[in-house]
Amino acid sequence: MLDWQAVDTVLLDMDGTLLDLHFDSHFWLEFLPQRYAERHGLDPERSRGPLIERIMTERGSLNWYCLDYWSRELDLPVAELKREVADRIGYRPGVEEFLAALRFSGRRTLIVTNAHRDSLSLKVERTGIDQLVDLVICSHDFGLPKEDVRFWTMLQEVEPFDVQRTLLVDDSLPVLESARRFGIAHLLCIAQPDSQQPAREITEFNAVTDFAEVMPPNE
Repeated sequence: MLDWQAVDTVLLDMDGTLLDLHFDSHFWLEFLPQRYAERHGLDPERSRGPLIERIMTERGSLNWYCLDYWSRELDLPVAELKREVADRIGYRPGVEEFLAALRFSGRRTLIVTNAHRDSLSLKVERTGIDQLVDLVICSHDFGLPKEDVRFWTMLQEVEPFDVQRTLLVDDSLPVLESARRFGIAHLLCIAQPDSQQPAREITEFNAVTDFAEVMPPNE
């Protein structure tokens, strides 16, 4: 599935790729709607659907990921609320072993995430994941999400990489498609980003459910 001899740089998404998306799914679909209803004196069951629909309208934009934006829109301290369920933050299967193998192989390894800085800080605090890679890049610093093909140009300006010798691993099909349009040669999709949901059937890209399927050789 992967020709590791053709890969020098590995770009890794964080949520749903390295970390279990269950934390984010639970927060945005269950916990936040409950707190929103409490804050605004609404019926939780009746208000949940419209709130999620409102959130989904920003999907793929930087606002979708921006905790400051949602704090203003919903009149809630979103970053603080995330801490209340932070015990759900955790690695996906095989991630720590995969990152250790990448480091041992000498390949340049970067987390490239759309996560807001406050969310990133919380996850780093809980997991120490930043210590397992060479660098962490946050798309908010560029003002563009990874779904925008211009993001990859901006990334390349601060972190030069050869598109023909770079691997991107992500759970988002729009992000992978954006990277493909930019010219990144090696693309891999995570089929089961949320451990509490069944694996998706992915046909557009090579896909795995566990990093054990694509461990770099012990060179």
